[in-house]
Amino acid sequence: MSASNYPSATSSSQPPKKDNRGIIYGVLIAALLGTWGYIIFDKSKTKEVIQQKDVQYASLDSVRNQLLTDYQAAEIRLDKMTSENAKLDSLVKTRDKDVSTMRSRIKTLITKQNASAADLAEARKLINSLNGKIEEYVKEIERLQGENQQLTADKQQLTTEKQQLTDTLNTKITENKDLTSKVDVGSTLNASNFHIAAINEKKNGKESETSKAKRADKFRVSFDVENRLSTTGTKDLYVIVSSPEGTVIKEDGLGSGTVTTREEGEKDFTNKVSIDYEQGKRKNVSFDLKQTDKYKPGTYKVEVYQNGFKIGEGSVTLKKGGLFG
Repeated sequence: MSASNYPSATSSSQPPKKDNRGIIYGVLIAALLGTWGYIIFDKSKTKEVIQQKDVQYASLDSVRNQLLTDYQAAEIRLDKMTSENAKLDSLVKTRDKDVSTMRSRIKTLITKQNASAADLAEARKLINSLNGKIEEYVKEIERLQGENQQLTADKQQLTTEKQQLTDTLNTKITENKDLTSKVDVGSTLNASNFHIAAINEKKNGKESETSKAKRADKFRVSFDVENRLSTTGTKDLYVIVSSPEGTVIKEDGLGSGTVTTREEGEKDFTNKVSIDYEQGKRKNVSFDLKQTDKYKPGTYKVEVYQNGFKIGEGSVTLKKGGLFG
């Protein structure tokens, strides 16, 4: 057999070379796709987380805004109540000093730049507590207003009763004054049995009545007084002696002065005589009036006043003396 009819030994013993580039490319493509997938997935997750955070932040911001609104409403209500009620303002300042601390803490929490849910939860709790305080104040105001209304009613009643008592008292005072005035007027002494005589005093001490002016040394006045209403005690009698010319005789030695009468105003009197009077008894009064000047002929008038009223009067006429008196 010829050698040319068989294949070469070298060429028939070596197998053909394999090409691995396809596999490598496939692995690289798969890895690249995986990386892209992870990147896309991670980006999606990140976007989802961001969206969730945005939702959370929006929710917290909404809660904070609502809390701010609630707090402002509570604060306005509290300030309005304290400004309109002086007693409540004093109550807030003295009894609940922690309210200002509470209000300050709420402001800090709800105005915090990055307030957390815990911060806002604390703020909500404090706002609820503040509203609770406000409700206590509302009840306190209602109680105080009720007490004030009762006090006002009591005061009005007392004022009415006082006015009634005052009116009654004034009526009684007026009645008492009228009664006292009537009793006072009614207790004025009554004078009767007036007798006035000119007296001549002799050197031996004996006395005798005279009708001659030049022999008259003094007047003796006598009368009776009586009044069942007049109380026992000292009574002042004011005696007015008028001269024949009509002028009132006044002398320092007689204790002359001025007396106020109830019907005639101020009057000059000649002498004041005080007597002791016993209620219900008739008393005789007798006294002498002696002037410094000589008596003149004419009629002398004697009036007696007591308790502002004229209770009696009399007169005596002195004549001119004869040649031999």
